[in-house]
This record gives sequence, structure tokens and C-alpha cells, in this order.
Amino acid sequence: MFVSDAIRQRREITNYQAKEIPDNLLEEIIESAYLSPAGNNLPSREFIVVKNREMLVHLAKTTPFMPWLTEAAAAIVVTGRPAVSKYWLQDASIACGFIWLSAVEKELGAAFGAVYHAEDEAESERRESHVRDALGIPEDRRIVAIIGLGYPAEIPAPKKHVAKEDIVYYEKFQN
Repeated sequence: MFVSDAIRQRREITNYQAKEIPDNLLEEIIESAYLSPAGNNLPSREFIVVKNREMLVHLAKTTPFMPWLTEAAAAIVVTGRPAVSKYWLQDASIACGFIWLSAVEKELGAAFGAVYHAEDEAESERRESHVRDALGIPEDRRIVAIIGLGYPAEIPAPKKHVAKEDIVYYEKFQN
């Protein structure tokens, strides 16, 4: 599959089949995350693969917006390391995109669960502590997101996008 095809086929999949993901596919997805770019090639992001059902159910309670994680076959928790790079959030976010597109290429569904909350430090602390305590993540890491993975039970229709002309400009910004 071409990357452009994976981009067009990407959907937020929140209903999954009760089917395990083979370890070799998870390893290929993790390899994509590992190879994602990072500012100055610093190890500013880390990944925790979770397949344990009880842990997935626990992680689904990180925010009220992740109930779909209880049905996922696996999840990848993406952390950032502010002490390693000032670009930790960008690096972790790019890795999330690589994970998602790699999942689509393998005919898996993915859903993005934001954990880090840039505008509400107290909410971010609550969410991150829920994940940190469960997975033994050190205090110097920030938990950026949890990406749920599984075989789609259904493929939703594409979402309607804002007109491209309203957000893409050439040569200079235009109102």
C-alpha cells in the first residue's frame, strides 16, 4: 500500500473485532514508530505496547473519551521526554501518525486517545498519573497519547473536511 492510500483510508476506528493482532504485525508497527523522525535524532519519545485485557480496560478510564479501548486488541502508549529534547511533543506526535498509518497499511484500525492536555495542567496531571501509575512510567516522562489498535468491526464513512481552499495557501497567507 502506498502512504497516500493509507492517508486516504485512515479512519478513527472505535469498534473492533474480538481478534488478536499477531505479534509480528505489532512489531512492524512499533518499528514504524521507532523509525519516525525526532529532532536532532534524540530519543525524546518512548513506546509501551499493551495487550493485557485488564490493563486495556484500566487505561480506557484515563479519560471519558476512550471507552473504545476496552474492545481494542492492543494499545501503544506514547511518552515524551522533555529533559531529552525541547521537541518532545512534536516528536511523539509525529510517531503517533506513523503508528496510525502503519496500522492502516496492515488493515488494522486505530483510534487516538489524547492524554497530555496542553491547556489544562491539572487535567493533564490526572490523566497522566492514571497511566503512569498503572504502567510504572517514570515521573520525568509525559504521556502524550494512547493509540488503540484492532481489526475494525466496521469502517466508518470519511469525515467531511473543511474545504482545502480554506486552509491551504500558496506563497503567502491569504484571508
